Amino acid sequence: MKLKILSIFCSLLLGIVPLAIAQENADTASVDSTAVASPAPVSQLTAVDTDNDHGHSISLKWEPSPDDGAGLKSVIGYEVYRAESPGGPFVIRAALPSGASSHIDVGAKEKESGDYMADYTDYYYKVRAITADSLVYSDSDVFGPVQCYGQWFNTGRIPVLVFVIGFMCTTILLIQKAKSGAKLFVRRLAGIEAVDEAIGRATEMGKPILYVLGLGTAADIATIASYTILGRVAKKVAEYQTRLIVPCYDPITMTVAQETVKTAYADAGRPDDYNEDMVYFVTQSQFAYVAAVNGTMLRERPATNIYMGLFYAESLILAETGALAGSIQISGTDQIAQIPFFIVACDYTLIGEELYAASAYLGREPLLLGSLKAQDYAKAAFIVLAVIGFLTINFGIDWFKQLFYISN
Repeated sequence: MKLKILSIFCSLLLGIVPLAIAQENADTASVDSTAVASPAPVSQLTAVDTDNDHGHSISLKWEPSPDDGAGLKSVIGYEVYRAESPGGPFVIRAALPSGASSHIDVGAKEKESGDYMADYTDYYYKVRAITADSLVYSDSDVFGPVQCYGQWFNTGRIPVLVFVIGFMCTTILLIQKAKSGAKLFVRRLAGIEAVDEAIGRATEMGKPILYVLGLGTAADIATIASYTILGRVAKKVAEYQTRLIVPCYDPITMTVAQETVKTAYADAGRPDDYNEDMVYFVTQSQFAYVAAVNGTMLRERPATNIYMGLFYAESLILAETGALAGSIQISGTDQIAQIPFFIVACDYTLIGEELYAASAYLGREPLLLGSLKAQDYAKAAFIVLAVIGFLTINFGIDWFKQLFYISN
């Protein structure tokens, strides 16, 4: 009897122990389930059009998850999703590290691009907090609709607007002053002053003057400035009855040059002396053109060579050949890489913007003079402001620097 009771007791004991172990395993599983539960989502998600841009961009902000970087449910990063309807489908737009609380969603401007982001179109966003286990995450509430669009003016560039308006007003004021007959001082340009002397020398020697407009087109600023100088030279040549040679690289440039020279001869009172063969087209092949001009120099032996306009690799070839021909050479270009070659090989050189100043210097047109003087005043103002800025920064005064702060 006792043995039977003992047997029943052992059986019950053996049954209880596995049950207890099973219960313990269930509790452990419950703890593990809690360890991999979804983290807290981000909060206060907002999305607005990005300020001061050209559109195709939306800025997002949110409060990071409370589980960001801490605890068993540690958030290791965030994923930003976008859709064109509240129900999706959502497309991932960015993957950000833990601690991130903002993102600018920038799309392409071209419709052909797979990343195209249309302006004035409703978009919806959500931010997903992710853990080390890619299957464990939590999504924020969907925010939207929000649209992107471009702004008319970048408020971060107000200092630029102030300077532009100031420069424009100064230019208009000086142009009006020049039109009223006021004498606006322009610094003496040695290269232009030498033109009259060079023309006189050519007249005394009975030799022609060679004028090269360069390789620019009629639309290039340097070529346009060169036309004004050509007009002044042609007028003097007409007065002195000297021969003028103008070989052209571009046919449109040739047409404008012909009209410029013809007008100059008429202004000098000698329209009958004008000959269309003075200005002629050569070729649009760079070094073939240079070879032709060099041949003219060596055959005609001009007393003066004038190079004004847009020049490239041919600048030194022209200048060296002119020096061998014994000509007085006056040059001017806005091509920085070619200026050194002209300086070493020519007698006078207009450096950079002096080519443009020469137009105002010779033509004395109110529009050109006013613009030139406005540029001079603007440069002086920039120099003064730069010196003041240097001093204030070194003395630890920041407010002056902040006046000129410009955002992108």
